[in-house]
Amino acid sequence: MPDTTTPSLDPGPVFADRIARLTGRHPIAWEAAPPGGYTKTSRLIAHFAGGGTAFVKEAVDDLTAGWLRAEIAVYRQLRAPFMPAVFAIDETDPPLIVLEDLRAGYWPPPWRPGDVGTVLDTLAAVRATPPPPNHPSLAGMRNAIAGWQLVAADPAPFLSLGLCPAHWLETALPTLLAADREAPLDGDELLHLDVRADNLCIGLPNRPAILVDWNHSCFGNADFEVIGWAPTLVRQGGPPPADLAPDADGRLVSFLAGFWAWQAPQPPPSPDSLLRAHQTEVLRVTLPWAADRLGLPRPDGPVAPRPDA
Repeated sequence: MPDTTTPSLDPGPVFADRIARLTGRHPIAWEAAPPGGYTKTSRLIAHFAGGGTAFVKEAVDDLTAGWLRAEIAVYRQLRAPFMPAVFAIDETDPPLIVLEDLRAGYWPPPWRPGDVGTVLDTLAAVRATPPPPNHPSLAGMRNAIAGWQLVAADPAPFLSLGLCPAHWLETALPTLLAADREAPLDGDELLHLDVRADNLCIGLPNRPAILVDWNHSCFGNADFEVIGWAPTLVRQGGPPPADLAPDADGRLVSFLAGFWAWQAPQPPPSPDSLLRAHQTEVLRVTLPWAADRLGLPRPDGPVAPRPDA
């Protein structure tokens, strides 16, 4: 999320009055926030009378309203150096949050020397932070995101991605299904659960790496955090997953691969969404890593043809 020039805009006096009421500061100019993420929330930079700016994120539909309220629930209960400062919260429709403007920080990629270590240090601090009360649990999501069960019931969508031949899947499924059941998700550690470059701000003075977009946060086995980050990192020129997490539990890696295996071939949430393409590329890294960690053959060789081929 680099600090680039973006077009000025005016969301209107009603919205400006809402921000002024929430923050006690009157916005006099607006600009679109730099692009980031895969959701369609309204994302603006407010410029205030007397100086200063803030990042404003507002829901635009029922889906983004639900995600934003989940994020608000975290900000209401948890404040930490690895989180952005919160200026205001409003859950009335449409919900919104006003956060510090982090454009002065560095938003990878590219990953500079030391950046990966900085993020790992921050993830250790996240792990050591007690989760807020009534926080969702990673283990509680097992059935909802255990994708290999869904792939086993209907393998055609996954095979249409062309990432493995059908005979590989048939041979590997018993091991993958067992990993879904046995993946050690339980724990009492805090997870962000969506660690990737567009959610990471690095390099602000006297600050750790800052994680944004906390709507997926939960508690559980925080080993899963680095495993979830590793496949996106390697796609941006970072180290291979096996270097970042050499002792990764293969059942956790497989659990992650199963989630992407079911999600990636689904219809996109909107016609212009890049989410499914991102998930497919992440799975392209995660699937062979899972095979390696579980002692399975790599899913190489001829692939199943796409149904529309």
